[in-house]
Amino acid sequence: MAALIGSGRILCRTSEIRLDRILKSGQSFRWKEEKPGVWTGVLFNKIWKFWQSESAITFQVFGNQKEVKVEGEPEKIKGKEDLGATEDSNNTTVQSVTRERDNTELVYEDLIKDYFQLRVKVENLYKEWSEVDSNFQIVSLKFEGIRILRQDPVENLFSIICSSNNHISRISSMVEKLCENYGTEVGEVDGRTYFSFPSVSDISQDGVENELRNLGFGYRAKYINQSARQIVNKGGELWLRSLREKPYEEAKRELMALSGVGAKVADCVCLMSLDKTDALPVDTHVWQIAARDYLPKLSNSKTLTDKLYKEIGDHFRTLWGPYAGWAQAVLFTADLKQFKDKIESPPSKTKTKKSDDESGSPTKKTRTETKSRLDACKSQNNQRRKKKW
Repeated sequence: MAALIGSGRILCRTSEIRLDRILKSGQSFRWKEEKPGVWTGVLFNKIWKFWQSESAITFQVFGNQKEVKVEGEPEKIKGKEDLGATEDSNNTTVQSVTRERDNTELVYEDLIKDYFQLRVKVENLYKEWSEVDSNFQIVSLKFEGIRILRQDPVENLFSIICSSNNHISRISSMVEKLCENYGTEVGEVDGRTYFSFPSVSDISQDGVENELRNLGFGYRAKYINQSARQIVNKGGELWLRSLREKPYEEAKRELMALSGVGAKVADCVCLMSLDKTDALPVDTHVWQIAARDYLPKLSNSKTLTDKLYKEIGDHFRTLWGPYAGWAQAVLFTADLKQFKDKIESPPSKTKTKKSDDESGSPTKKTRTETKSRLDACKSQNNQRRKKKW
């Protein structure tokens, strides 16, 4: 049983972050809503729980180890298990323990702020994007607090490789199989055992491809094993993390040299773990959004060619600027089936009176009004494009 080794609370409005949306929108696949509003997952080789009110995120950290392992960092940070000393006559031990506890809590807060990129103020970005894009302005009214996670590149890359021609629930199952079969046990919480994500070395070994095929990974088994071997030959996980320091186009080219990594997978990794905020993954959802609301001529295209992929990405980068990948995430999330045509209340511990529509879906009148606003929005965008052309 993993011990509770840390807890805390970070003030942050739901307009800045919505855990209930970003943790199940296909960025990361290891977060489970074990209880309503409580998210549990593995991060930095620890087990974390998050829940959110309208003004703050509360967290708990569980683990068996005495250190917080932060991938890619040169130094390890002491954990809270070292705080079992007793008071001596001069009270110096208690003071030392208190300082160590305070420092540990600050470390956990910093890890969370880094993972959720809370230093980026999405409210300000939403305003900027809404000023130049009336379609975004309409969509964003229902989808506040969407932001990009800053994930570990290893987990991010191999999770996205699993996503090829797949859906979120099956991707999540595959990622868990990787962890259970090749990762390390990090502890048990609430009767469930959690594992770390495997190292590149672990999944580069002979026989892994066949094992993954037997586990139901299909053709992705080959891509996972071969990409892991290529990364090992390039210098291992340090090489992969070093791409954070490379310009976007260079990092993307190097990723695309890996087995099974095309433009979309490379852009996902660039955006979600390599700090390339203008990387813009284009999949079927984004292609349809672009054709429907921004580039009507794309409706005549039958396949998403490399040329179209670049055209869509360049269009949105020109429109939204240096954080175009973040803006795309808002429209992508809004277009997902589990969120589409829903108006959800911000998470809160305070119970509120339910509306007449228990499903949370908009009423017919609301849908009609929303459709009218979207139609007007499309018209404005088309007029602006005609003037530009």
